[in-house]
Amino acid sequence: MTDFHIRYGVEVADALRDGRPVVALESTIVSHGLPRPQNLRVARQIEQAVRDAGAVPATIGMLGGQLTVGLDDAGLTRLATVDGVTKLSVRDLAVAAATGADGATTVAATSAVAAAAGIGVFATGGLGGVHREAAQTFDESADLVTLARTPIAVVCAGVKSILDVGATLERLETLGVAVIGYRTRRFPGFYLTDGGFDLDWSVDSPEQVAAALAARDEHAVHTGGLIVANPLPVDEQLDPELHDRTLADGLARLASDGVTGKAVTPYLLSHFHSATAGASLTVNVRIILRNADLAARIAVAAAAPRTDSPA
Repeated sequence: MTDFHIRYGVEVADALRDGRPVVALESTIVSHGLPRPQNLRVARQIEQAVRDAGAVPATIGMLGGQLTVGLDDAGLTRLATVDGVTKLSVRDLAVAAATGADGATTVAATSAVAAAAGIGVFATGGLGGVHREAAQTFDESADLVTLARTPIAVVCAGVKSILDVGATLERLETLGVAVIGYRTRRFPGFYLTDGGFDLDWSVDSPEQVAAALAARDEHAVHTGGLIVANPLPVDEQLDPELHDRTLADGLARLASDGVTGKAVTPYLLSHFHSATAGASLTVNVRIILRNADLAARIAVAAAAPRTDSPA
């Protein structure tokens, strides 16, 4: 393979050409984040949620070394069902392309590719961040530094609660990544409505998020990402006591089994799924569908003609 240009799905290419709203979606949730066979069904539901809210879904992934923005159903099926799909961060993209890999893009890789493609809004479940014990391991997700230099809005349910949420927020502040709550002043905790930390900024509508993106672009001062933290309603979160018990047990198992690096997140998510008898999976799906809907409404607002009065 010698042509390494990004490939675009027909629907996405048409939408980008016509200036219609597009929402980027990651593929790691398809290949690594959800168990089979639910992963393929949910991937299709996520794309449909974007369409239902008026935007075009652009799931990003790599097939046989071909980086693709807007996987078709056959591509989604392949990443959801074949073994050996590689988890790709930004640093891995070129090598994976050169070696002809099948790969699923993380939040970091999806953000970077989406921005390069001219897509300004991305929906995911939860961000990566600073891992517990990072003071000893220096284990921190590439999501954070990538968002510091990538002009994209990421709609998420906060940081995965298996991470060090407070340290992650501190790193985001240091890196200059803006964080706003959607109809909340509290940072969500992925499975939980409230992750335990206050936020400086809150917005009440997709139009306000779109206005913030427009201001960033017109100022041309800050080129970092914007995190839109979208919490679950309290009655839709995972039971907090069950969450805390499961997390404590998972962290203990993690240490005893010697799991480190990229394997930590899928290991703990799998533990949550089994230990909660599938309740965490139900919440996880609810999170990404709600975020896909909000991201699409933001993309629609951002694509709408400006109605500002002339100066």
